[in-house]
Amino acid sequence: MSRIVGPLLFALVFALTRIPGLLPPNFSAAYAFAFCAGVFFRGAMAWALPMGTLALTDAFLTAYYAFKLGYDVVSGPALLALGFNYVAYATLIGLGQCFKPHASLLKLIGGGLIGAVLFYLITNTASWWFNPFGHPEYTRTLQGWLRALTLGASGWPPTWEFFRNTLLSSGLFTALFSVAARLTAPAESPAEKEPVPAAEEPAETPEPEAGTRSA
Repeated sequence: MSRIVGPLLFALVFALTRIPGLLPPNFSAAYAFAFCAGVFFRGAMAWALPMGTLALTDAFLTAYYAFKLGYDVVSGPALLALGFNYVAYATLIGLGQCFKPHASLLKLIGGGLIGAVLFYLITNTASWWFNPFGHPEYTRTLQGWLRALTLGASGWPPTWEFFRNTLLSSGLFTALFSVAARLTAPAESPAEKEPVPAAEEPAETPEPEAGTRSA
């Protein structure tokens, strides 16, 4: 993949998938994008591009929901919940860096699914423990934690439905991003494919035999 064009194309595709109403709730390319950035991008780009794209698109989404739909998405609790999302995204990038770009597609999809599980556990556990929106069901007990992971708060869709969509979208987009990364990767030149010959060691000068004199 081109060092610049490929990652930017990935970021553009991801940004387009965040258009409101385009995908079902929690059916997002964000989890796969963060994971695959860790797998296929190198250096600072592996962190800066996905986190920067997420921040930029989140800013547009915040403005859309706040000013067009009138939702309260800029309060302290909402920003706290958003902050834990970024902790989870950073975890996915770090997880992706544990995988090699040439790993099998099945292994990469498995990594993407593990990332989806981690995202779900991190964000829902944080929501249960800190309870930024004051859900009375989220008591700091094992029962309250299980409630946060399965049924969620009253008046909202069950969190297990979000988890299902998270898994499905992560597996699908991880596969798509991985295949695209390999198809757009630059082919090796013949010179790169040839093995580099080992450097020849200088021949040792034979030592004079015992009992002989040099001229």
